[in-house]
Amino acid sequence: MLDILFGLLAYLGMEGAAWAAHKYLMHGRLWFLHADHHTKEPGFFERNDYFFLIFAIPSWLCIMLGMIYGVTEVVSVGYGIAAYGLTYFLVHEIFIHQRFRFFQKVNSPYWEAVRMKHKMHHKTLSKEGAEHFGLLWVPKEWIQIQRKKTEHGG
Repeated sequence: MLDILFGLLAYLGMEGAAWAAHKYLMHGRLWFLHADHHTKEPGFFERNDYFFLIFAIPSWLCIMLGMIYGVTEVVSVGYGIAAYGLTYFLVHEIFIHQRFRFFQKVNSPYWEAVRMKHKMHHKTLSKEGAEHFGLLWVPKEWIQIQRKKTEHGG
């Protein structure tokens, strides 16, 4: 039971870690890897895709070292981080940026608010001035705005 709690806390904590990494690293010292994500460049892969590997390392280390030393809570943290990575891939790469065209539109005010928030982040093409660095957390008001659009057919 404690393992599930550790995994869940790691998953939930990753939203905050991803927000901080996006704001202070990707739009900071690591902009050279993230910049191509804010502009349309030819090709399927972006330098920004290296962040997949960067964020996979803590997950892998937790799982591997937790298994080696028999600390199941650490393994669970690794799986929580990995689960967030999968969520990030599905939401950011497939749903928002549609790098794989599985679906175009969803009939969910929450998911449309997530998409709207990300579009607002991408309004800024430079390192400075960007807003809205998280992925899954959106203000209630934005969900209500999307709900009204859905109710009125917009």
